[in-house]
Amino acid sequence: MTNTKYIFVTGGVTSSLGKGIIAASLAKLLQSRGYRTTIQKLDPYINVDPGTLNPYEHGECYVTDDGAETDLDLGHYERFLNVPTSQANNVTTGRIYQSVIDKERRGEFLGKTVQVVPHITNEIKERIQILGNSGNYDIVITEIGGTVGDIESLPYIEAVRQLLWELGEHNGIVIHLTLVPYLSAAGELKTKPTQHSVKTLMESGIKADVLVCRTEHELSEELRHKLALFCNVKREAVIQSIDAKTIYDVPNLMLEEGLDTVVLKKLALVDEGMPDLTRWNKFLTKFRNPKHTVTIGLIGKYVELQDSYKSILESFIHAGAENEIKVIVESIHSEHITEKTIAEKFKNLDGILVAPGFGDRGIEGKIKAVQYARENNVPFLGICLGMQMAVIEFARNVLGLESANSTEMNPNTASPVINLMEAQKNIENKGGTMRLGAWECELLPGSKVHDIYGKSMILERHRHRYEFNNEYKEKIEAAGLVATGLNPKTGLVEIIELPSHPWFVGVQYHPEYKSTVANPHPLFVAFVKAALTNLENKQNATLT
Repeated sequence: MTNTKYIFVTGGVTSSLGKGIIAASLAKLLQSRGYRTTIQKLDPYINVDPGTLNPYEHGECYVTDDGAETDLDLGHYERFLNVPTSQANNVTTGRIYQSVIDKERRGEFLGKTVQVVPHITNEIKERIQILGNSGNYDIVITEIGGTVGDIESLPYIEAVRQLLWELGEHNGIVIHLTLVPYLSAAGELKTKPTQHSVKTLMESGIKADVLVCRTEHELSEELRHKLALFCNVKREAVIQSIDAKTIYDVPNLMLEEGLDTVVLKKLALVDEGMPDLTRWNKFLTKFRNPKHTVTIGLIGKYVELQDSYKSILESFIHAGAENEIKVIVESIHSEHITEKTIAEKFKNLDGILVAPGFGDRGIEGKIKAVQYARENNVPFLGICLGMQMAVIEFARNVLGLESANSTEMNPNTASPVINLMEAQKNIENKGGTMRLGAWECELLPGSKVHDIYGKSMILERHRHRYEFNNEYKEKIEAAGLVATGLNPKTGLVEIIELPSHPWFVGVQYHPEYKSTVANPHPLFVAFVKAALTNLENKQNATLT
């Protein structure tokens, strides 16, 4: 194939319609037909990356192998496609403007007046084409954040208009995702918002090639015809996207609607046979037909917003399906955990995961959760801050270092078992300065994690500033908490284990970022299995 084809996904009427899931589902279908496909996200906010955004504001921050802090949609892309993304897959307005301003300061525009058109739009077009020009992909899907008509989205929409013109026929198309609301008082679905949204897009010079209509009710043939007529698209290009039980059902729903067929036709690409979704559907079958159920407590401080721990929740779905176990995740706010409430809150848990996070809010609750898991032999997985809390809890309650803490929570602690890396001590800027991206970790032969991974060297993604303080390593290990994973270059502790416990593992990295439908993360698979063993042991104990 000579040239890369481009698909642009825009949204209308309202935000949060699921552009990322539609983009990922279409990509899955095209990939399953043998086309090398990738997805990128253009975000209209002025932050340079989502790394400095509060999880309540924007959900979790997803990290790629090359250390980019990105939008959580990139997590969906990787989970669906099983292909790693990179810095090039997520672009924000902040990054675009920063790049243009840097060029202006260097004098690259030869004294020209720097303007949104052409300078900002040219920069956007360049970023859109980086992946296509790499020669690694047949199709690049570009999801444009926000809603058509937003002031922030205008430069992106203009860049897409220009690019469609430059690429020529059959090389670029626009999929517009809109809402078809149901008015219960009138008892009918309404197409007017979609018509207005398409009209707004046309005012910017872009015609939608495909309409994907989010709806809670089936679209009648009459309604589809009406949408096609008034939105100026072919009848077969009106695609219904009805609410699904799970995001993993969406590729099959889009297949039924013929989204991939319409897209291939419009891009003049060969459409032969059906996509091969054998592995995908095998996962779905296992997911829908679990043989057991376990309850795992997710202890965090952003639990009110599900998207804050999106990758962890999805990892449990992958690991659950792999084990044919339904995983019920019970979110427990660490601020609400006290000596009085803990026994009641934790009595039905088969496993405990202490989640990542930043700052000192809810820390003591996390430490109590670790202590409960350790003392009651409940399978425990600590991720990033969760691992650090496990070290602090052990130092306080087993080693007897009552003041043990992280210098993040108490800069003046007498026992800084978790400390700032030397390289981090003089950093003033917060954005993009943590230990980020994929780092090597050497596993201790004979350890639990060595058995779980089945190899000695692993590569896992990081996003943190504070580390296990190696000055305390000897003392902590002598008391029974063992460092079973080390960074080979720096000697930094990446994994801790409690060999005397049935299943107690803390990791400094984020395993959830690498779990996909095709490759569930081994740590989550083993953790879910351990939770089932714990449940069965409890049941056997009550029987005897």
